[in-house]
Amino acid sequence: MGEISIQAIAWLIIAIAFATLVVFLIVLLLKVSKIVEEANRTVKLVSSDVDVLLHQADGLMAKANVLLDDVNGKVATIDPLFVAVAELSESVTAVNKSSRDMVERFSRKTGNVGRSASTLVLAKTANKFLKKKKKVEDK
Repeated sequence: MGEISIQAIAWLIIAIAFATLVVFLIVLLLKVSKIVEEANRTVKLVSSDVDVLLHQADGLMAKANVLLDDVNGKVATIDPLFVAVAELSESVTAVNKSSRDMVERFSRKTGNVGRSASTLVLAKTANKFLKKKKKVEDK
C-alpha cells in the first residue's frame, strides 16, 4: 500500500501540474485573443484613415493636373514672345556687329579725328534701321 500511495501522490502532482498548465494556457489564450481583437480594431481604423487619405490625395492630384494644364497653356501663349525676343536679340547683335565694323572702317579712313563724326553717322544709320525694323514688325 505504500507504493500505491506514492503512485497516487505522483499522479496527483502530475494532475496538479497539468491543471496549472491548462490554467496558464487559458489565461494566455485570453490575452492573445484580446491582442488579436485590438489588432483588428487598429487595422479597421487604419483602413478607414487610409481611405480618407487616398480620397484627399486623388483630389490633390486632380487639382495639380488642372494647375499643370493651366501653366502649360500659359507657357504656350508666351512662347511666341520668347521667339520674338530671341529674334530681336539676334537683330541687335547684327546691328552691333555692323556698327563696330562701320566704326572700324571710318576710323581707318578718317583717323582719330573722325571718330566722333563716324559715330554720329553710325547712330543715325542704326536709328533708321531700327525704325524700319519696327514698322515691319508692326505690320
